[in-house]
Amino acid sequence: VVVGSDEVWNFRHPWYRAKPIFFGSGLKAERLVSYAASFGNHDAGDGVHPRFVEKLRRFDAISVRDANSHCLVQGALGLDVELVLDPCLQWPEIALAEPMRLDGPYALIYGHGLPDWLVRQVRRWGDETGTRLVSLGYTNDWADEQRIDEGPLEFASWMAGASAIVTNFFHGCVFALLNKRPFVASPSDYRFNKIRDLTAKLGAEERVVTDATSEEALDRLMNEPAGETVDQRIRELRRRSNEYLDAALS
Repeated sequence: VVVGSDEVWNFRHPWYRAKPIFFGSGLKAERLVSYAASFGNHDAGDGVHPRFVEKLRRFDAISVRDANSHCLVQGALGLDVELVLDPCLQWPEIALAEPMRLDGPYALIYGHGLPDWLVRQVRRWGDETGTRLVSLGYTNDWADEQRIDEGPLEFASWMAGASAIVTNFFHGCVFALLNKRPFVASPSDYRFNKIRDLTAKLGAEERVVTDATSEEALDRLMNEPAGETVDQRIRELRRRSNEYLDAALS
């Protein structure tokens, strides 16, 4: 049995925190492994309860997708576990889709509760470049268009066709990278660990913007994809992730 990915080990998740099945309880399998598991916003400094440390010891192989989760497992088990790619980056042939076609260029807003300074910057950029701002999945009343009821296949298509992506979600960053789209991210407290660690391990830290980011810097980030160095890092992590799975499942 493979457990993963996303926030399966997040003790603070509003619905699925500390669910025993995600730690292997009740699973009758000869081998128990994890792939790209994450503790989400449960910070490494808070550690793992001894009861769940014992559950983690049942795993024959463990991999995680972010540095925060790596620190938690290392602190709990003393193991230097593998850091692997999120499945959407690991298997692009499944996650990619045909681009959405509109009459003109559009940028996606994916998330909610974006800070006012970023709203002002992106609205300015959209007006100056003549780029339509489309809010995907959530209502952002400052965007030009709301697309809140799209399904997963449409989501992938919208991401593929966007001129740029503005997000405070982990998978907003993932699909921007997957499609080689320009993007900026301003993570909320809940998603800070995930976005920080994703951009750090890929060398894309500049994509995380703050209220100190200048208009010139934001304009550049909204017009340029992450680049070949980041793509090369993704390919290397994809190779290592495949190696981990080959060993864990053999």
